[in-house]
Amino acid sequence: MEPYELTATEASALIAARKLSCEELARSTLDRIRARDADVRAWSWFDEDMIVRNARELDKRLPRSPLHGLTFGVKDVIDTVDMPTQHNSPIHVDHRPGQDAACVAVVRHSGSLIVGKTDTVEFASGGRRAVTRNPHNPAHTPGGSSSGSGAAVGDKQVQLAFGTQTGGSHIRPAAFNGIYGIKPTHGIVSREGAKMYSHTLDTIGWYGRSVEDLQLVARAFRVVESDGPAPAGVRGLKIGLCRTPVWSSADAYGRAALMEAARRLEAEGAIVRELDLPPAFDGMDAAQQTIMRGEGRAAFLPAYLGSHHLLHEDFREMVENTRAITPAQLVQAYDLAASCRRAFDGLFGADLDAVLTPASTGEAPEGLQDTGNPAFNAMWTLLHVPCVGIPVGKSARNLPLGIQLVGPRFADSRLLDIAHACAPAIHQNGVLTEIQPDEAVTA
Repeated sequence: MEPYELTATEASALIAARKLSCEELARSTLDRIRARDADVRAWSWFDEDMIVRNARELDKRLPRSPLHGLTFGVKDVIDTVDMPTQHNSPIHVDHRPGQDAACVAVVRHSGSLIVGKTDTVEFASGGRRAVTRNPHNPAHTPGGSSSGSGAAVGDKQVQLAFGTQTGGSHIRPAAFNGIYGIKPTHGIVSREGAKMYSHTLDTIGWYGRSVEDLQLVARAFRVVESDGPAPAGVRGLKIGLCRTPVWSSADAYGRAALMEAARRLEAEGAIVRELDLPPAFDGMDAAQQTIMRGEGRAAFLPAYLGSHHLLHEDFREMVENTRAITPAQLVQAYDLAASCRRAFDGLFGADLDAVLTPASTGEAPEGLQDTGNPAFNAMWTLLHVPCVGIPVGKSARNLPLGIQLVGPRFADSRLLDIAHACAPAIHQNGVLTEIQPDEAVTA
């Protein structure tokens, strides 16, 4: 096994034991990027000499944390002091921020090796698409807007990467690239230094190749540990199977992935029961759109005034409020979200440990213009709840399929513990086995 193939958890143990140097891992990472970059195109910027130089500096120090020396990609809407942050926008070509974003500062202080900037949909919201291809089938999208981050981890070009989610930009690429990802509770990770789209929705998350990898990063962010002991296994866990109000949006593979995950959990002793959300939740998808576009007007107004000719029409239309979003509609959306957050948190307790729900509508779309439908992500983003994406299998076209586990707000550590227990059953032996859609079961 080459060093680049190691999970973050595996590499961390070897680095701590002085059986693997940071430079060895960095050089193996660069070999992988050179071999695959022309096909996957996950990166908007990296500097090979800088990567090796920084790795050597890390080797001179005692490991600062379990993240010491691990390779990290950063979505190119998140500031880095030593690399340009360009947002995939002509407005910000070669823009050099004055300091790291807060999330980058945390992992850099923890000893991570920042490899480079990953490609993104313009401003992580609309406009120009990333040029990144799905590493499992290059004729298809890796998802978006965290396109490069998802593909870089999915192709084993880095072990970890930051993404962001305002609608479905983080968990959906996790599913499309066959990797693990967490969208934490809104506000747990500081968004200082990341491009603002919607202050109510924007959330910074991260990708890894296992739940343990996600937990390494969570500890660096001082995510509060859960009160009780971690579950010893799947048996006895109470899982709510939630098709959500947008179930009709799922294709045959999306339905099959969810039901297969449920079957696998039940086979290991989990108690899986249907969970129907109250009728008020039917309006959450529309409320997310209202809030996202309503707050986006303010976020993109400076660029609209100062660089109008360079700003993509998607953002000009948002600032011009072409959908005629009214203050009354915004108030209604905010109030609905607040009410549903309380109602959702109240579902958990003795009869419910986690919610099992789709991570995407199904297969990654063909081509690069359509990055996928966020229908199965938007509501959870607006609820501010933590979500953990777990791979399930793949389609006949070798396209990965995944699900997500969801918990109540600020139960991130508990949800990761549950995901750690469930992942071996859901992602059997860590292999993406082919899933056969069964309309009779999944309809």
